[in-house]
Amino acid sequence: MKLLMLVTFIGFTALVALISYLKTRGDDTSTKDGYFLAGRGLPGIVICGSLMMTNISAEQLVGQNGQSYIGSMGVMGWELFAGASLAIFALFMLPRFLKCNITTIPEFLENRYGSSIRRLVAIIFMAAYIITMLPLILYAGSVVLEQLFDVSGMLGISRFAAIAICCVSIGIIGSIYAIFGGLRAVAVSDTINGIGLMLGCAIIVPALAFTALGDGSFLEGVKAFVGAGEKLNALAPANALAPSIPWPLLLTGMIINGLSYWATNQSIIQRTFAAKNLAEAQKGALWTGFLKCFSPLFTVVPGIIAFLMFGGGLENQDLAYPQLILTVMPKWLLGFFAAVMFGAILSSFNSVLNSASTIFTLDFYRPIFNPNASDAQLVHTGKVFGTVIAAVAIAISPFILFAGQGVQAFLNECWGYYGTPLLIMVIFALTKLPVPAKACWIMSGVHVALYAIGLNTLSPHYCHYLYITTTVFVVDTLIMLAFSKFAPAKQTAVAVDAPQVDMTPWRHSKGFAIGVVILMVVLYLVFSPLILGR
Repeated sequence: MKLLMLVTFIGFTALVALISYLKTRGDDTSTKDGYFLAGRGLPGIVICGSLMMTNISAEQLVGQNGQSYIGSMGVMGWELFAGASLAIFALFMLPRFLKCNITTIPEFLENRYGSSIRRLVAIIFMAAYIITMLPLILYAGSVVLEQLFDVSGMLGISRFAAIAICCVSIGIIGSIYAIFGGLRAVAVSDTINGIGLMLGCAIIVPALAFTALGDGSFLEGVKAFVGAGEKLNALAPANALAPSIPWPLLLTGMIINGLSYWATNQSIIQRTFAAKNLAEAQKGALWTGFLKCFSPLFTVVPGIIAFLMFGGGLENQDLAYPQLILTVMPKWLLGFFAAVMFGAILSSFNSVLNSASTIFTLDFYRPIFNPNASDAQLVHTGKVFGTVIAAVAIAISPFILFAGQGVQAFLNECWGYYGTPLLIMVIFALTKLPVPAKACWIMSGVHVALYAIGLNTLSPHYCHYLYITTTVFVVDTLIMLAFSKFAPAKQTAVAVDAPQVDMTPWRHSKGFAIGVVILMVVLYLVFSPLILGR
């Protein structure tokens, strides 16, 4: 049976690689736009698939299901608020970004604040990607693969050694897509893997899990789930601690966190910069927001089912999802599921790796070391740097095993250090307020200091870390406003207006965005004490 599982795993993985190769073999990746922006030719469906797969990986499937296992449906806020964030991004921010003809967020900020801020934000991105995101993606994926294939048992080695082997394997294969294929290869493979993810994780796993919960009856399993009471309440008390999301944070900290991730994170929005026109970029973003409203079905619900099936006896919350899979999944399907998971892991890893390489090449190498670099030199530099940081991430990732907390909580807390000041800079860059560059430096320093103090003195025992995020966000905003009032920039930068694509918006964008927000509200009502969360 393990041989069949291995053959199925290799077969699906190879099929994705073959299709990706055939779809991209004629692409020109020798130019800057061709390599880093897929030739500015991505349609909305590919952007949507790539956005979903960049976001959803093992750290969501393992981490959020682990949070719901020890908490409640309140964890679904991380998914649902992506819809509201992407609606704001698509309508108000994306048109400005595309109008400026930018490749990276640091480049956009340079147009407003100058070159020093471009370097600062580039450093923030690279530190975030290399130290937290890339290693966490590798680690979370390795936890799942170790559970599914029992690598430690097969090879007679420790769990740490097994996870290390998985990290190396994922890192090497993911690097091949990102380093040699460029953004288009990443986006195409994301879309193909997304089909497998929807089939495997969004349809097969919930169906089998509900059936197992109902002792062979899908409907009985659904009834047992619906009767879970407080576990289905997504509205936590104001004083709730992580992983729950206190209700006052739904319109404060969650919006801040969502916008910082979905509207300013280079590894996410680089796909929209590669769109063939504004309409396709908006379609990709808004379709993703719609799908994210349904992703709790496989990122949160299985954790609740795992609790109902296993109780609270698992030694680690991050084992809830892998253990559920091993319990409900037929052995002959495990190979396909492992391949789907592997594809999701690869998609997130190679997307972040590609963006880190883009930022280093275009925001450091070219402006500082080689302003006259040819496209061939830029592409070569991107590939070399991608190889280096992939090796660093692989070396760091196995040691997350000893971090001592859920992987998703760790990622969210780390994002608070750099995501919020980045969002503040982008928001003020979209205004005409005369904010000087030194305000961004001071605001960023104050933010890191206050956030660190808050995390180490108040969280996690006394205060939810998103309260800290919200409070520091207000302080950050006041600092920027104070500078614009009392020490304004002597000259306000003129907005760049040089679009390379058609800027006609999608005619259904506003209606679709409103629909996504309404859907989000409806789902919160369903999972509240008014309906299921009683």
